[in-house]
Amino acid sequence: MTTCTLTGPLATGPPEDGVTATLTGIDSQPRGVGAESLSIGMVLSGVAIFGYLATQAVEAIAHEVKGDVRREKRERHMIDELEHHFIICGYGRVGRRAAEEIAASAQPFVVLDVNPQALDVARERDVLYLEGSGTEDGDLGRAGIDRARGLIACADSDSENVYITLSARSRRPDLMIVARGTDAEAERKLRLAGADRVVRPYSSAGIEMAKLALKPQVAAFLEIVTSHGGPDLRFEEIEITPGYAQAGRTIRELRVRSTTGAVIVALRKRDGSFDTTPNPDSPLDVGDVLIAIGTEPELRALEDLFAPREGIGA
Repeated sequence: MTTCTLTGPLATGPPEDGVTATLTGIDSQPRGVGAESLSIGMVLSGVAIFGYLATQAVEAIAHEVKGDVRREKRERHMIDELEHHFIICGYGRVGRRAAEEIAASAQPFVVLDVNPQALDVARERDVLYLEGSGTEDGDLGRAGIDRARGLIACADSDSENVYITLSARSRRPDLMIVARGTDAEAERKLRLAGADRVVRPYSSAGIEMAKLALKPQVAAFLEIVTSHGGPDLRFEEIEITPGYAQAGRTIRELRVRSTTGAVIVALRKRDGSFDTTPNPDSPLDVGDVLIAIGTEPELRALEDLFAPREGIGA
């Protein structure tokens, strides 16, 4: 320890009785038993205060770590319980917008991303997320791909979206996969990798702008019925499952419009063909998908009409 002893006119006694400056401060040699006791008490108090502060700091850190661990366990359990959910691979601007729309429709989803900034945003928005990549089979498994309804590959890189699509398709041949691509070449590769739908944001934006300019009222109507954030009307698709008791009956026989208030505007048959103006006498078979338009209560009534009936096939 470096010391400096003051002597000369400023000194009040022998060098050993002077004022000693150390790296820990200025220390005057105590004189008498009382002064020594006071010095010892001050030293012990300082040690106690330092120990208390150190303990509080350690406890605060431990509490934060414990809270993070508890939160991770809770979210891990929630993700493990998810069924018929969506997996969003990439939580950038496109992924966040997709998540908002899915959340508005009250559908479950989980975000998968490795970017710390994206994960911070997911945490701030109280979104279920996992740190991982959709290109890794293990991470897709943790996100519940075996129980998922669909996957959205919207990473910032076309190549990463291709790998995500390949990984997901190899694991789940029946999974609905929607991928993001920047151009026609990326769209071609994504479809070869197994994507059911490919969205090109820049191209879509240009088409949307042209629609707004050329047919503003049509565009306004479509915006209303396709956005969950809009007012009353919206589109919905309903698949006729094997448990439906009325399979084979026609739209007219079921009196869909008068019973529910919703309107069936299109019908996708099992062979993949679309009937954009379904005839009232068209039979509704198992595997067909109805595209309907209506208000929230009307669409719920339509879903109830085509819901599987308990006991069918027993």
